[in-house]
Amino acid sequence: MSVLLQRLVRPALVAAAFIASSHPAVAQPKPSAASLAAAHKLIEVTGATNLFNPLIPGVIEQAKILFLQQNPALGHDLNEVAAKLRADLAPRFTELTDEVAKFYAEDFTEQELKDIIAFYQSPTGKKLLERQPQIIDHSMKFAQDWANKLSVEVVAKMREEMKKRGHAL
Repeated sequence: MSVLLQRLVRPALVAAAFIASSHPAVAQPKPSAASLAAAHKLIEVTGATNLFNPLIPGVIEQAKILFLQQNPALGHDLNEVAAKLRADLAPRFTELTDEVAKFYAEDFTEQELKDIIAFYQSPTGKKLLERQPQIIDHSMKFAQDWANKLSVEVVAKMREEMKKRGHAL
């Protein structure tokens, strides 16, 4: 998978896993149509579907690569089949957005969803949506660098403590 595709698919998979793991397994009352509509609006306003856009093409690309590794001569045909599958499977995207909307509608009241939408449509909410990806990128890079430095420190301290106990590491 290309680096670009990995960068696009990985956050979507993390988000999907987070949503799946954070949603209670307890049966919830069925959300109202108005709550579901508000939840869909929230997904639209926040651009949350952008996280999931690469999923279908990414899965198709992974399958294509699998077959290409087995027989590189199939490249032309696999490209055509992949293009057809992307078009054929595009309508399935609504399965994902419908389920995510249901999660929101089960966890928030209709009024709460409307309040959240109002926030995201405010100047501050729009700024948050605009800047959040960069802030998350910077935060993740900082956290990774910080963890790498901490790792060096922990390894040195562990080595020192083990040396005191007679173990040369």
